[in-house]
Amino acid sequence: MYALVDANNFYVSCERIFQPKLEGRPVIVLSNNDGCAIARSNEAKALGIPMGAPWFKLKSIAEKHGIVALSSNYALYGDMSNRVTSVLRLFSPRVEVYSIDESFLQLDGLIGLWPTYGDLGHAIRERVKMWTGIPVGVGIAPTKTLAKLANHLAKKRPEFHGVCDLNALTREERRSYYISLDVSDIWGVGRRTAEKLHRLGITNVDAFRLTSPKYLREQFGVVVERTACEVRGISCIELEEVAPAKQQIVSSRSFGYMVTSLHELVEAVSTYAGRAAEKLRKGGQVCTGVHVFVETNPFREQDAQYSNGMNVSLAESTDDSRRIVAAALYGLKRIYRDGYLYKKAGVMLLNLGSADVRQASLLFQHDDRSEKVMSVLDSINGKFGRNTMFLGSSGIEQSWAAVFEHKTPKYTSRWDELPVASA
Repeated sequence: MYALVDANNFYVSCERIFQPKLEGRPVIVLSNNDGCAIARSNEAKALGIPMGAPWFKLKSIAEKHGIVALSSNYALYGDMSNRVTSVLRLFSPRVEVYSIDESFLQLDGLIGLWPTYGDLGHAIRERVKMWTGIPVGVGIAPTKTLAKLANHLAKKRPEFHGVCDLNALTREERRSYYISLDVSDIWGVGRRTAEKLHRLGITNVDAFRLTSPKYLREQFGVVVERTACEVRGISCIELEEVAPAKQQIVSSRSFGYMVTSLHELVEAVSTYAGRAAEKLRKGGQVCTGVHVFVETNPFREQDAQYSNGMNVSLAESTDDSRRIVAAALYGLKRIYRDGYLYKKAGVMLLNLGSADVRQASLLFQHDDRSEKVMSVLDSINGKFGRNTMFLGSSGIEQSWAAVFEHKTPKYTSRWDELPVASA
């Protein structure tokens, strides 16, 4: 048995914990540079605010309906996600953190501690709310795919009060709910697959469940066949307690304003490459290649358009920020073209592998001091905060940085931004 615990409107819920005045009001959280809506409260959804809607198009609606717009505060969201996960681990020793707001729990062997799985689900929901302030929905079923469906029902159908145990329903009740759910609501069924299923007359979850897995494999492949077995109650997707090693790391962000000079691009690319290298070391990995790219704004049709990227190979596998930044800048200077208004740049680390198995260079001697220098760098930044120490090429002022005009404090991760209570 599995439980999927999913936070309700997670980014908005994190903001409401420290600003109770936002309860009951329409709230949206914006992407980098306050570009578009990436999270919406139920009140904002009720006003018809679509996901991804550009903020500049919403300002008149916001003024009319009193919509509160907030810049994304990823430091807060990441910390609150860790706090929710720590509570979930008190209920099950086997937890898979699927995303920042979703986790799977394996419930095998736990039913003796609770009268029913539903009671366990309600206990999880109440404890997470009490200890973190985050409201969650809980779906319980014998497979991960069905747990996803159960969670969907728990959050969308008020009769479940936030917890849906599919096994507690009768066969007729389950089928009634399956018929009401579109096939696109199934975890793992993408938009194109759903469209093809509709053309084949397989429009809802029940029709999908009754279709032969062998036929689905012939039409779509083994992944959809596996999903079909999961919907039939046959567990095919194991719990991943340890996240798989990353295949690549990307660090990229749009600029706060249009950038024209190579100097500013050097600062931005140095910053992004340094962050990517930090993530690389945190994951215990090294890379043997760096991809750097730049692009203009395709939505500004009045401007000349240009985008380009370049792969740069490294002499040996490394996690050293200095070497990764140097490789990224080497590529940047070869793809840069004067006379364009650049909106975005980024760095991607390629050919990742374990730091325990490093590919040595046949031509150059390995720098034994590299690991010690990077260890000191990470230790200082870990103790005193990100960017306490950084490479000089990243710049000081960074006037190109993304704009966050409506950002709230990092309530839980910075001493100087702790919430203040007055009495």
